[in-house]
Amino acid sequence: MITSDLELTKIFLDNEYIIGLPTETVYGLAGNINSEKAIKSIFELKKRPLFNPLIVHVKSKNAMSKVAQCIPDKAYQLAEVFWPGPMTLLLPKKSAISDLITAGKPTVAVRVPNHEKALKLLDMLDYPLAAPSANPFGSISPTNSKHVQQYFGKSLPLILEGGQCTKGIESTIIGFQNNQPIVYRLGTLSVDEIESYLGMKIPRSTMASESPEAPGMLSKHYSPRTPLILTDSLEETIEKSANKKIGVLTFGPEFFSQPCTIHMVLSDHEILEEASSRLYAALHQLDELDLDLIIAQKFPENGLGHAINDRLMRAST
Repeated sequence: MITSDLELTKIFLDNEYIIGLPTETVYGLAGNINSEKAIKSIFELKKRPLFNPLIVHVKSKNAMSKVAQCIPDKAYQLAEVFWPGPMTLLLPKKSAISDLITAGKPTVAVRVPNHEKALKLLDMLDYPLAAPSANPFGSISPTNSKHVQQYFGKSLPLILEGGQCTKGIESTIIGFQNNQPIVYRLGTLSVDEIESYLGMKIPRSTMASESPEAPGMLSKHYSPRTPLILTDSLEETIEKSANKKIGVLTFGPEFFSQPCTIHMVLSDHEILEEASSRLYAALHQLDELDLDLIIAQKFPENGLGHAINDRLMRAST
């Protein structure tokens, strides 16, 4: 059931069901963090491995102290500027937070979503929501309610309608080592913007992705069923696959001499924010066309281009 009824959505959550939750990034599969039944249902429905932690969504900056402790000053500074918004903070967890949510790790991932419906719902609840993306593990993330329904059908009792996600790529995850920020996952909030605010460079985590400290760090992720190749040699790659049904995904209007089955442009004026917001929706569309191959053009390595390339690289591994 897809509904806009917040009161009904609250009833389902209060009764330990999980729901489809709209956010500005992607739709989440959400449940009460205090309900072991709900949290187990998230992992079971997604077929998500238990070693992969979840993100906890809270209603405000002040609410992060209910799930985290020993919070660094820089975390408060970042929350003040970038929340509500597509930034997740990885913080030392309070003992009351289930190890199931954090995959047994001492940290919890927390964010405040910048979506009117999600914030209204969180304000109605007495508990935060754990919510990974509302897709089977490893698949393309959903950016509208229909994507969620197509994935889960009647297995998911309720999806809160929130329209098309405006950002379209998951949140940027920032953790702390010795109270200094470190990037665990690239996302729709540019690291350049965070660095500009802090006045410092932020290193990337080099932790092994097979034992992720934070969500979205696995090498294989965000993948369509159709094989995908990420390339910076578009013409050459298309030519090598000339006898196949090919879908080509490009940043802007790109011209190539070889024919293809379909060509999708993410931004006519080559605006990274627009391309980011359309990426997953385009991959969903291409994946439904019974193609032999999707060829994606590598994006410029600046701003959100880093995050888009990260998603396409993981989808193509």
